[in-house]
Order: sequence, then C-alpha cells, then structure tokens
Amino acid sequence: MKRVIAVISMVAAIACNEAKKADNKDADMSVIGRPEMIVKDGHLTPEVLWAFGRVGNVCVSSDNKRIAYTVQYYSIAENRGNADVYVMDADGGNQRQLTRSVKSEGALTWLKSGKIAFLREGKLWNIDPDNGVETQVSDIEQSIDGFIYSPDESKILLVISVKLEKYKAQERYDDLDKSNAMVYDDLMYRHWSEWKDGSYNHIYIADIEGNKFSKATDIMPDEPYDSPTKPFGGTEEIAWSPDGNTIIYTCKKSSGKEYAFSTNTDLYAYSLSDKSTKNLTPDMPGYDKYPQFSPDGSKLLFTSMRRAGFEADKERIMIIDMATGAIKDVSETLDASPSSIAWAADGKTLWLTAPWQEAHQIYKLDLASGEFTKITDGDVDYQHVIPSGDRLIATRTQHIKPTEIFSINPTDGVATELSFVNKDLLQQLDIPTVEKRFVTTTDNKQMVTWVIYPPRFDPSKKYPLLLICTGGPQGVFGPSFSYRWNYMLMASQGYVVVAPARRGTSGSGQEWCDAISKNHGEQEERDLLAAIDAVSKEPWADAEHIGAAGASYGGYSIFHLAGTHRGRFKAFLAHCGIFNMEMMYVTTEEMFFEQWETGGAPWEKDNATAQRSYAHSPHLLVKNWDTPIMIVHGENDYRVPYSQGMAAFNTAQMLGIESRMLIFPTETHWVLSPQNAIVWQREFFGWFDKYLKPSN
Repeated sequence: MKRVIAVISMVAAIACNEAKKADNKDADMSVIGRPEMIVKDGHLTPEVLWAFGRVGNVCVSSDNKRIAYTVQYYSIAENRGNADVYVMDADGGNQRQLTRSVKSEGALTWLKSGKIAFLREGKLWNIDPDNGVETQVSDIEQSIDGFIYSPDESKILLVISVKLEKYKAQERYDDLDKSNAMVYDDLMYRHWSEWKDGSYNHIYIADIEGNKFSKATDIMPDEPYDSPTKPFGGTEEIAWSPDGNTIIYTCKKSSGKEYAFSTNTDLYAYSLSDKSTKNLTPDMPGYDKYPQFSPDGSKLLFTSMRRAGFEADKERIMIIDMATGAIKDVSETLDASPSSIAWAADGKTLWLTAPWQEAHQIYKLDLASGEFTKITDGDVDYQHVIPSGDRLIATRTQHIKPTEIFSINPTDGVATELSFVNKDLLQQLDIPTVEKRFVTTTDNKQMVTWVIYPPRFDPSKKYPLLLICTGGPQGVFGPSFSYRWNYMLMASQGYVVVAPARRGTSGSGQEWCDAISKNHGEQEERDLLAAIDAVSKEPWADAEHIGAAGASYGGYSIFHLAGTHRGRFKAFLAHCGIFNMEMMYVTTEEMFFEQWETGGAPWEKDNATAQRSYAHSPHLLVKNWDTPIMIVHGENDYRVPYSQGMAAFNTAQMLGIESRMLIFPTETHWVLSPQNAIVWQREFFGWFDKYLKPSN
C-alpha cells in the first residue's frame, strides 16, 4: 500500500498558433498553461491548490550549463492537465518555455548535440533549446513508453508494450467482438488499477540514422515478463554500459501465483554482441533494482532488499565488480533506505538521498572509507539529485511548498532555489507554520510528529485538531507536498494538523519500520493517540473538537480507532481503508504484502501470529462504533478493493451511525482527476467543519 474559492482565467493567447497544428482529434482542446490566479484574502483553497505548477522531469546538459525540466498545469474546467518543457541556465537565469502543445511532454534527456529528447504521446522528439525547432525522431507504429540513448548516441533503447497473451473474450471468440468479459486461470489478473490484458513492457534496440530511427528489435522476444516492472517502474530500472555493449535490466521473471507471492526482481545483463542474457542476482530473493554503471564501466551499483516478500525492507546499496562478479554491500552503516543514487564523475563517491528523522536529506558516500556524510538539513524533503560539476541539482519540497529545483553546494549543503515556478502564487498566500516535535510514546520512544498551524495562528484562541493517520503501513512520513492529503490546505481551513510518524514509518530507522508488521492496531495506535493527546493539552487546542483522517493503511487506523478511541474524536474519515483483514488477504493483488504483514492466511488456525493479526481486524470492533464517519473509495482501487469501503459504510448505516460514502467510479487508490479532487476536498472539509466547528 505504500509504494498529490478563487477565480481562474486561463491565458488563451498561447493556444492560437498551436491550434493550427492540432489534428482533428485535438481540435477542441486548448493549451493549458500557467493560470492567472486571484487569491482572496490570502486564503488557500482547493482551487488555488490546483493552480500550482508541478515540476516533473529534470535533466542537466552535458556541459552543466543548462537545466531542462517540465512543468504541468491543470485546468479544472477541462478536467485535465498538460506538461510542457522549460529550460534555464544552471544559475536559474534565462528561464524560457520551449513547448506549448495540447499534448504533454515528458522523459527529458539532454543529448550531446545540445538538443533535448522527449516523449509526446508515445513518439520520440528532439527540440533545439536555442530556436525551439522540433524534430520527430521515431517513425514506428508502436507507442514508446521510455527511452535511453546509448553513451555514444548511435543506438537507442526503447520501452514498448507488447501484446503476448489473450485474456479478453473478444480476442478469444471472433464472433463476440462486443463482449468485455475477461478470462483468467491464475493470480495477478489485476494490479493496482489495471486488469491484466496480456501486454508486457519490453526493451527494444534500434540504430540511430541521422536524426531518425525506424526499425527496433525486441531483446526479450516472447517473454511474458515486464521490464521495466509494472506498474510504477521506468527507465531508472535499466542501465546501458559506458562502452555500449551491455544493457542491464530489472525483471521479475515469474507469473501467476508465484508472482503474486514474491518480491524477487533480478538484474539481467543483455549482451548486444552475442544477444545472450545472464541473471546477475540469482541468489538474492528480494527486490533488486535501479542499476547504474560506474563512469568507467568497471562496477555496477544497484539497490537490493535482503528479505523475500517484504516490500519495505531496508534498501541496500550493492556494488558488483563486473570483472569478477563479486557483490558487496556498501551501505551497512546507513540505517535508512537510500534513493536517487548517483555516481560522482570520478567514480569514487556516491550522492544519494536518505531519510533522517522522517525527512529526506542529501548524503555523500565515500566508497573507499565507507563513510556517509549528511550534507543537508532542515524540515525539507530532497528528491532527485543530479551531480552537476561543482554543484548538485535537486528537487525539494516542504509541507508548505510544492516541488522546486535547487542548486546545492556539496561542501556545506547550502541550497539555492532556481526554478521559482510557484513564487508568484505563494506570495499571495498566508502560509501556515510547521513545527517538528518529538512526542514521548507509551514505551518511552521519541516519535517525530509534524504539527502544522493555521496561518496567522493566535495562541489565545481555540483551534480544532485533525489527527492524520499515515498509510503504508511503511514509508517515510516526511515534508512532502501532496495534492490530496495537503496539510497546508488543511491548516488554512483553520485546523491544527497533527501528523505523527507512528511505528512503521521508514524514516526513523529500520527497527522502527519493522515494528508494525504482524503487530497492527497495537503499538502504532498507541503512538497515534500519544501524539494527539500531547497536542490536545496545549492551551490553544480545542480538545472537545478533534477529528481523525487517513488513507490506505491510514484508513485501517481510522476504522480501528472508531472502535477503540473512547470518545476522543468527534468525527472520522477513511479513504481506501482496510475494514476486514480476512477479506483483504484474499482480495488484494500483491499477495506477498498481506502474507508478510499478517504472518499467514486466515484459515491457518494453528498459526498464532496470523490469528493475532486477524484478531485486530477493524470489523470485529464495530459494536463499539458511536462516532460519525465518512468513507471514501475508488472503484478502480485493486490494492484495497472498494468493497472494503462499502462494507464499512453499510455497517455504519445498519448500526445507525451518522455516516457518508463518497465513491469515485473511475478513480483508483488515489484521486487524480482535477474535478474529482475538488469534490474530495470540498466533501472532506464539509464533513469535518460540520462536527469540529460547531459555531459555523
């Protein structure tokens, strides 16, 4: 479950020229650009939230002088978004928008020629950043989902979806072409938000001829496996050797029941010279991912989880000596899972991010000494890090600021903002204050707890509280900026938001993370209550008006708290939450998840660990429910099927508990379309305002 009212007037002038280029399919679509937003009284609303520009792909030119990036804006009226390409100097100067299309651009790569490669609706394009001239590079029928140029740019690697199997009835019976039935004989017939349709991600290789390529060859012919892995994997799971002779790719070469109960991805080396494939990690049973060659090609780093079937195990940095095949863990001294790992140009240092007290910071790893040095600090969350000459380029968020691009001094960690995509909008807003507290838990541990205060907070007044129950159950609970669970927006509506990094979060060490598995509804619930009890003692806290909300595993927490809270809360909201753990075990799709978390199947009556887990299923506590509760779910959520939310709502109704259900027929485990997101926010605040703001 682990692994985002003002008046808006769109700037219409930029659509004029592009409309002439659009085909009939796009004739009724307009270019979506930066909205002109009028903020009333400095107040952040859901509509203002959706006016923020969202920084996406970031890449640096080979001479480290320029940065290309995408920014996506959304139109609430059109209920869609559009991403365009921007470029700026490495110091943030000379910012320019390069594309203005009704179709989104992404997957940016800066080429040695000085041009920028990108994808637009499955086709590969190049653009000259100096004059904006675009050239379509690909001329193949298939849609391209990702690409990597070879180091000398004479070849290109493509990610293309390949149809290998038939599960649709209309594919099995020629005379039933209007049927939408699906036929399956094994598990993993759906994943997160998609039904299995017999298509697989495959890697193709093509030669570049001038600025074009037309023929591509599948290096995984007829293999019913995905690389990159579905549903979230991208080209970061693939690496091309510096000499151009080897491709390393990530793949989980299993299917059906075996796939559903396994986290065993491996790294495979494909030789372009003899077309052979070799498994580099055959004896490593957990996730092995994210390969990267050292600059000289002598070593290959990747991340690996030691324990099979546990998706939240510590990520280790492993390095393979390509000459001997020896594998070494170089991250033993780091009690955290690293991400965004990058080689320094000299091949002696790694740059990476890793969580420290629930906030991702930038670290340097000296490979000779094995010493990690934390470079940055603060209540900020660093994401993708790119070495760029004598600087680092990274994206960064805060609870009160969306993603922006920063330049970081690798010596002292001083960060300088470059992009300022949302500067004008932020300057119009009254900004909440964020405090990082350490709350003492019932077993005398120190727990990171984020407290977000309303703008213009006045300690002489009383404020209602909102307890946030995080999902996962693992995952770093840091200062990220979400467009659904947005604490800045919640605080701006007059709530003090209390967000504890309870047992199970991944940013406080692996022991803290491990503590939740097979122990649900126990210590982590006591952690949640310790945090809200501590804050509710403040003189400005309205302890008579406290609400609690959570999604995914946080929804489990809400359903469980509803049966145990003993009058602490006046209202609950659960989004995509687990209500019946026994049903969750047999209806989710990645079976390894529940197998690990519960310790076994519900029918294993002699399995004490599993039976203790199921004894904490929220549905067993409904006899104690007595508090208004709102349930939200997406019908296309296959991780936590929507029947869980329906069961909780039906139960509340039958018990006479004041309750509401918000159902999204086309949404998944998230709420991604603009108008549905606005509905989500309006219903969220309407529900809590009713019970936590009695004077309204």
